[in-house]
Amino acid sequence: MSENNPSRDVFDAIADPTRRQLISLLSEAEEIPLHELTAQFEMGRTAVSKHLTILKEAGLVLDRKVGRETRFRLNASPLREVQDWVAFYSKFWSANMLRLNQLLMEEEE
Repeated sequence: MSENNPSRDVFDAIADPTRRQLISLLSEAEEIPLHELTAQFEMGRTAVSKHLTILKEAGLVLDRKVGRETRFRLNASPLREVQDWVAFYSKFWSANMLRLNQLLMEEEE
C-alpha cells in the first residue's frame, strides 16, 4: 500500500472521534511514539494501534521503526479530499444564504 493509493476511504478513517483525536495529536508534533499516544487515551495499546492502522490504511498516518519503538507522524495530504468536499457544500450554502437574504430584503420592502 502506498501513500498515493490508500486502501481505506479517508472519510471512513476520520469518522471516529478517537481517530480524529489521534490526527489532532499528531498534527502538534513531528513524530510521536506509540506509548506516548496510548497515554493520551483511556484504552490499551492494542486499541490505539487498531485506530492507527485504519489511519495508515487511509494514508493519513506514516510510521517508522526506531529500535523497538514505532513512531507515528501525520500525513495530512489525504485530508485535501475532505476539504474539497466541504468547500463544495460551503459554496452551496453561501449561495443559498445569499438568496434567502435577498428574499427577506424583498419582503421587507
